[in-house]
Amino acid sequence: MKGAEIEYKSKEEIKRFQEEKLREVLLYMGLHSPFYQRMFRKHGIDIRKIRTLEDLQQIPFTEKKDLQLSNDDFLCVPREKVIDFITTSGTLGDPVTFAMTDKDLDRLAYNEKISFSCAGVKPTDIVQLMTTIDKRFMAGLAYFLGLRSLGAGVIRVGNGIPELQWDTITRIKPNTIMCVPSFILHIVKYAEEHGINYRNSSVKKVVCIGENLREQDFSLNLLGQRIKEKWDVELYSTYASTEMATTFAECEYGCGGHHHPELIICEVVDNEGKIVENGEVGELVVTTLGVEGMPLLRFKTGDLVCFHTEKCRCGRTSMRVSPVVGRANHLLKYKGTTLYPPAIYDVLDNTSCVENYVVEVSLDENGNDNVLVKIGIRGRQGVEGSKKELIKEMKDRFRAKIRVAPDIEFCDTDNLRKIIFPDLSRKPIKFIDKRNTEK
Repeated sequence: MKGAEIEYKSKEEIKRFQEEKLREVLLYMGLHSPFYQRMFRKHGIDIRKIRTLEDLQQIPFTEKKDLQLSNDDFLCVPREKVIDFITTSGTLGDPVTFAMTDKDLDRLAYNEKISFSCAGVKPTDIVQLMTTIDKRFMAGLAYFLGLRSLGAGVIRVGNGIPELQWDTITRIKPNTIMCVPSFILHIVKYAEEHGINYRNSSVKKVVCIGENLREQDFSLNLLGQRIKEKWDVELYSTYASTEMATTFAECEYGCGGHHHPELIICEVVDNEGKIVENGEVGELVVTTLGVEGMPLLRFKTGDLVCFHTEKCRCGRTSMRVSPVVGRANHLLKYKGTTLYPPAIYDVLDNTSCVENYVVEVSLDENGNDNVLVKIGIRGRQGVEGSKKELIKEMKDRFRAKIRVAPDIEFCDTDNLRKIIFPDLSRKPIKFIDKRNTEK
């Protein structure tokens, strides 16, 4: 089926379509993947008997540690057939290489083409990419390939450097930018400080990556609200990962990331690995379709989401993925309360004096989670004289919203910015988990 037609078909047609694709990918893995050949033998799995999406539950999960420990065994093609090498880091610290063939790059371009189209990007648009296209990342290359396939104009500026971003906007006049949403506030601040009339610029739309813009009810979260208050542009949220090589993009109605059934099979499971009830939160598990170099079967992403299966107002009938609730391995148990870092971010994003922040988690002497929030104060004037009052105010805010108050430390905003936006990461780093290194 060509294009994104499958996204508008009945649920029964989508299911039959995916089951046909599943049988194809299982046969391909059985013939070409050393890792999955070994898995099938070990667990006595006859792939000819895996016929339906429900049958997938007979197959064990693939986890990030499998990719780290057996990286080369996932490769299904001769090395000389690989066109592009991508790396990503995992929880063990060892880099994982993803090898992409020419066919995989075509698939990647198609994925981004229909995702950008879903987000309202048209061939007549000019898109400024505030994302890196080098440093072995998949994202920037994917965006460029997708926009090229769509026929839109592309300006490859890269991340950071607000002065260069505004110079480019002034010179070339893109109507769309693509970046991490927290960086929008950074370039807005730069514009305000340098007398740039950003509200009347050519930019009318922002396609966002790497951070949530919405609550679970799809209303804008505090970060999204702050952006809209400053700059009334159209905001579109996307969700993707290197392992999935697939994007879930919002349409104009902003009600979750649309699923591309021709590219990926999705499940949501609980802590015991069982499929959750429709609408319940669990860990997203994916099986990639049409990947030639390194296809993945029942890969646990670590992201906690839920599915929305009702028909969207845009006409698509394929399911939608909610904003990410949190990371499965980022669960905090702090002073008797269970929470995820985004709940802490919401409090900080809604505090006007907070310029930036990092949440650092470690273990105390009893092995319990300890949370330290490092905060950069806007302006930094009068902080020393009112430090106790400000700490009290912040802790009261935390208790009101999440019932517990973490430890607070004031830091230099520039030093924090270097931690949040390191050179080798395309996503802002707001959460530092030291628990695994301390055990």
